[in-house]
Amino acid sequence: MGRYVGLDVHSKHSVYAIQDDSGRLVGEGSVPTTTEGLQLLRARYELPDATRVALESGTMAFFVARRLTRLGFAPLVVDAHEVRQKALRPNQKSDRRDALELCEGLRRDVYRTTVHVPPEAIERLRETLGRRRHFVRLKTMEVNAVKRLLRATGLPVSTRCLSTPTAWERLLKALEVEPGLQAFCASHRAVWLCAHEQVATLDASLRAQGHAFEAELARLQTVPGVGPIVATTMLAALSDVSRFPSAKHVASYAGLVASTYDSGESVRHGHITRRGSSELRAMLCEAAHHAGRPSSPFHPYFTSLCARRGHKMAVVAVAHRLCRIMFTMLRKGEDFDINKLGIERGRFEHKIVRHYRRKVAVATKASR
Repeated sequence: MGRYVGLDVHSKHSVYAIQDDSGRLVGEGSVPTTTEGLQLLRARYELPDATRVALESGTMAFFVARRLTRLGFAPLVVDAHEVRQKALRPNQKSDRRDALELCEGLRRDVYRTTVHVPPEAIERLRETLGRRRHFVRLKTMEVNAVKRLLRATGLPVSTRCLSTPTAWERLLKALEVEPGLQAFCASHRAVWLCAHEQVATLDASLRAQGHAFEAELARLQTVPGVGPIVATTMLAALSDVSRFPSAKHVASYAGLVASTYDSGESVRHGHITRRGSSELRAMLCEAAHHAGRPSSPFHPYFTSLCARRGHKMAVVAVAHRLCRIMFTMLRKGEDFDINKLGIERGRFEHKIVRHYRRKVAVATKASR
């Protein structure tokens, strides 16, 4: 007779509930959240290989799922929001009840939103990208803080390009007439330099980790506007491309599809859903800005949308297209092919003939 295990994971101890095929409760209790504790659980109830174990998504979910796989279990990570929505008593939460809900839902096969557990190499890429994103935001915060200080004082000092240590040196030299303000900016510069060094260190770590995915990253960077960070983010977010049935599902995973309301005779399309990986969506939009350059093969598509729907919507549309193209390249193992974009290459000159124009203003002599 089969066994189904529901595991409510916490940092120190995890609460479990075990049922058989008929729904009879076989056992319940708690074990330490360690490899030894999980081994004790299996030995205590003589659980066979490939026993299915359900656990909620959370901080410890991937760690425990990998340990369960090594011990011969078949873990299933379920989205915590779905577990709460389908709970019998959602307002009466306890660790024991959560374990029972997970066990019952696993036995009845009611959960749809399962979370993919990436390999450890992909997980390290995700963590490194997350730390890099943190320090990049810290650099932006320091630049914005200095801009706010200078704007409040009304000094005509340019802070447009505070992206290098040399630019910060020029700013501090220009503020020698204001020692107090210079001291404030120097403190922000110190934090910016620290974050800048950490970003450089993390970039080196990403290059070292990328050797295992060298072919995929090189393939993605053949797309115009896609650099190492965008390619690495795409690869880390998708992890295993075979888990997506089509490019449409990948665009939905990135949150780049329009929300839809279709009921009766009413059909409305709204803003993009913004579900899934926010970092992947942001990086794709960064790459989509490259389409604004005339040298980009996406420029005809971008300018047509920009004229009809506006700049922001054109950027999102190009990001959506980039997402689908990059997924197809990874799935088929092909490089970027410009011939599939439906454009032609060449140096085209556009001349406009106008029949009218506004009169040029002519300065008149002052009346005597």
